[in-house]
Amino acid sequence: MSVQETIQQQVTGHPVVLYMKGTPQFPQCGFSASAVQILKACGVGEFYSVNVLETPEIREGAKIYSNWPTFPQLYVNGQFVGGADIMREMFQNGELQKMLS
Repeated sequence: MSVQETIQQQVTGHPVVLYMKGTPQFPQCGFSASAVQILKACGVGEFYSVNVLETPEIREGAKIYSNWPTFPQLYVNGQFVGGADIMREMFQNGELQKMLS
């Protein structure tokens, strides 16, 4: 299975997927920590996360898959949402809560 196929399987196989630096319990950058906090504030108790620092192939492949150069990257129901700044903006205007409910 190619890296792109693996990523597609991950994002379509789980309702909420976060590609991040570190883990939800131990984020390795401020943006990833912020993304986890936003998801929790939206009432998302559990979500599928991928630590891109552990798998360089996934780290590079996810950038290509989403056409987005940075992490974190959020997917909801197989659709790419964006990174931490977009998540924060969508949270502040209520869009993210609607998407996740």
